[in-house]
Amino acid sequence: MTTSRRVRAAALGAAGLLLALTACGGGDDDVRVDPELVDSVEVPEVGLCRMLTPEDVAQPTNATRAVPCSEEHTAETYAAGDLPSRFTDASYDDPELSIFAYQTCSAAFEEFLGADESLVMRSVLSWAWFRPSEKAWDDGARWYRCDVVGGGEQSKDYVALPETAEGLMLGKPADKWMVCADGPSVAGSVKVPCSQPHTWRAVTTIKVGDNDDPYPGDRLVEVKSRDFCSKSVGAWLSYPSDYDYAYTWFHEAEWEAGNRRSICWARTRK
Repeated sequence: MTTSRRVRAAALGAAGLLLALTACGGGDDDVRVDPELVDSVEVPEVGLCRMLTPEDVAQPTNATRAVPCSEEHTAETYAAGDLPSRFTDASYDDPELSIFAYQTCSAAFEEFLGADESLVMRSVLSWAWFRPSEKAWDDGARWYRCDVVGGGEQSKDYVALPETAEGLMLGKPADKWMVCADGPSVAGSVKVPCSQPHTWRAVTTIKVGDNDDPYPGDRLVEVKSRDFCSKSVGAWLSYPSDYDYAYTWFHEAEWEAGNRRSICWARTRK
């Protein structure tokens, strides 16, 4: 990562968006697991809520017991269904499954929250997807489940969600659902909800390529992100004489999964 600072701007490259949020966790594994779901071949039910942890989300399948959505929970199933027929003979770890999940869960995620791609990338919310257990897969199960969770890929804990997250991002979302950073730079800083003290706010995103474009390379993605974010953050801050900005850009692995956006950050306490 190269960092530079000049009059009107400071450019900080970052390889990923890390969320570290204070929240609630899970309990004893034996109590949390629903035996009927462990090797289930049935398509999961939409609308159920759970107390998921980052450790749960790191697994390919999940059998955590559902809890009433009126009680404390960190995840809600917003989409589920049968996998397309092309996966009938697919291996359990077929990389095409991840591409399908990204396209399907991310589109449904935006619709469920009432947000566009730019807004959800700047929120503290993310989605996780699950497939059947390996035993159920061998028995012919071919389903997927998409859950909204109160945190990101590298969160230590998840924040509690409202009774339902449906429509949560409609209008102007509350700061508690938007992502900010607290630290001298965005890279390596603690990511927090914008309702907490912070020094950086994710304010816009840039689309760095079209869906069918091949990956243009790290350098081109970084330069395009830097140039756009310099202008975009300046406009967001109403063109002050001096300002700091940062950008988070993603690499080929994220590109292959379907992501085409970088995130622009403004140094501000607002």
